[in-house]
Amino acid sequence: MDRTNMLELSLSRRQINLGLTTIGFALASGCSTLGTAGGAETALAELERSAGGKLGATILNTRTGQSISHRGGERFGMCSSFKLALAALILRKADGGELDLDSFVPITSSDMVYFAPVVTENLAKGGMTIGAMAEAAQVFSDNVATNKLLAILGGPAGFTAAMRAIGDVQTRLDRLEPEMMLVDVGDPRDTTTPFAMAHTVAKMTTTNWLSVGARTKLLGWMEATKTGSKRIRAGLPADWRSGDKTGTGMAPKHGPDRYNDIAIAWPNGGVNKGAPIIITGYYESPVKSETMRDEDQAVLAELGKISAHIGHGVFSK
Repeated sequence: MDRTNMLELSLSRRQINLGLTTIGFALASGCSTLGTAGGAETALAELERSAGGKLGATILNTRTGQSISHRGGERFGMCSSFKLALAALILRKADGGELDLDSFVPITSSDMVYFAPVVTENLAKGGMTIGAMAEAAQVFSDNVATNKLLAILGGPAGFTAAMRAIGDVQTRLDRLEPEMMLVDVGDPRDTTTPFAMAHTVAKMTTTNWLSVGARTKLLGWMEATKTGSKRIRAGLPADWRSGDKTGTGMAPKHGPDRYNDIAIAWPNGGVNKGAPIIITGYYESPVKSETMRDEDQAVLAELGKISAHIGHGVFSK
């Protein structure tokens, strides 16, 4: 990188940080406009403008069905965030007696692809159980476990068909990991919309679509996930219970860098009568980078802050 580009990058980061600081100050000051749906939508638009990239977000009240969105109907690359839905679909099949989570699935070196921390540790054992792979996909974003689970569903097409059966007509999976994270601008493959995914996750995590035991297991995996420590959950109040699934896509020749997060959060203190809110965030960075940038992850943390204010304001009425 030459000196001019380094200067431009430095200025870009400074502008983003200044913009996020301004929004953070407004939130800390108890910005009254967040007490209305219109004010909340304006806050999301301002977050996008200040950050400089493209933000898609939906904040869904599971108690009332009310939602607030910014670019909620636009398509965004899912990257690994789809693994939450994948794990849920596997648990659903187990509920229906179509598979046994304790069944052992062989895994060999020929199955290996980029980023498989859990499978790598178990490769010498010759495989893993379906349940362990579902946990590895959700909690650790293991790509080999993900691909083996997709095979059980019938591949990407099987995953998409299962989403249609839920009532999600937007989410689509077309490729396996890691190719599916390579989404160019305008490419509909491996995409969803913030609005569609929020409602799908709400059904998976808060209704009888899963048995109580399976739902408890899925939520436990979401809470145990640590990859989102700088994203939506970082912006939520410390006393809120929460869980999430992240997704990240960074490839020099394929579209913008993508920072995604899907979260569920339970407001504390009886707010919203204890019902959780679902938050979906998809952020396309204005800067290409070889490593994850804290300022891009901070955009999703600010989304978490806005969501918390909405939870205490619009959704509490």
